Amino acid sequence: MKVVTRLSDLRGMIGDYRRDSRSIGFVPTMGALHEGHLSLVRISRKHAQRCVVSIFVNPTQFGPQEDFGAYPRTPERDFELLAGEGVDVLLMPDAAEVYPEGWAIQVDPGPVGKVFEGAIRPGHFAGVLTVVAKLFHMVQPDVAVFGQKDAQQLFLIRRMVADLNFPVQIVEGDTVREADGLALSSRNAYLSPVQRAKATVLFRALCAGKEAVESTAHSLRRVQEAMAQVTAAEPDFSLDYATAVSDASFSEEDPLPKPARLIIAGCLGPVRLMDNLRID
Repeated sequence: MKVVTRLSDLRGMIGDYRRDSRSIGFVPTMGALHEGHLSLVRISRKHAQRCVVSIFVNPTQFGPQEDFGAYPRTPERDFELLAGEGVDVLLMPDAAEVYPEGWAIQVDPGPVGKVFEGAIRPGHFAGVLTVVAKLFHMVQPDVAVFGQKDAQQLFLIRRMVADLNFPVQIVEGDTVREADGLALSSRNAYLSPVQRAKATVLFRALCAGKEAVESTAHSLRRVQEAMAQVTAAEPDFSLDYATAVSDASFSEEDPLPKPARLIIAGCLGPVRLMDNLRID
């Protein structure tokens, strides 16, 4: 596995792959890798002949009071994991490579970027889409793989690719969960043992919402109530939202459309967690 920090070196490698007619798969990450990330790498390797993974903790998607400085960074372990998965190139640029002096242009995420996560974290999705667009230009992938866990992010990346005519196929990977249902996340490392046990409240709320749908409760309000009832029983969990959206528009509709996606987010102490579940 080759480790690249300079974009000029990356361009040479990408040029070599193109001359050899090698297809390129890409998995962008912020590091602190876990099995969820590695599952995306395996998908990439199935879809393309060469696999590029980036590790870049993107400063523009963090708000002033968020955890950019404290975000977990485990470069040595990440290197070992990616090498074990047969990754061809690990891109680890510094901020100056991604955001040159005088940088000013961002991608506007549109209306969907201003609700749910976008409302709670203003500017977050502009930062996400901007860095993804930049990475797409750098890597020039044929296929890019993203996890379902960040559902709103995945929706917006698909929207950006379609709206801005990026020549890349977006492939999604299933959310990887612990045995008790907790979705894998780099931020899970922040949880104390007590908080870790309580964090299952997100998945339990999603299951309650799914059960409400399956018991013919296609009312948006009733599904919201079923999820909120579960989270209310865990007083240490501060709920930001628990609702259902159309998988096609990422907007709330009543009655529930098909397919729909249950989404939930909130905080356990200072740790912000999110999850979602598709309802067919």
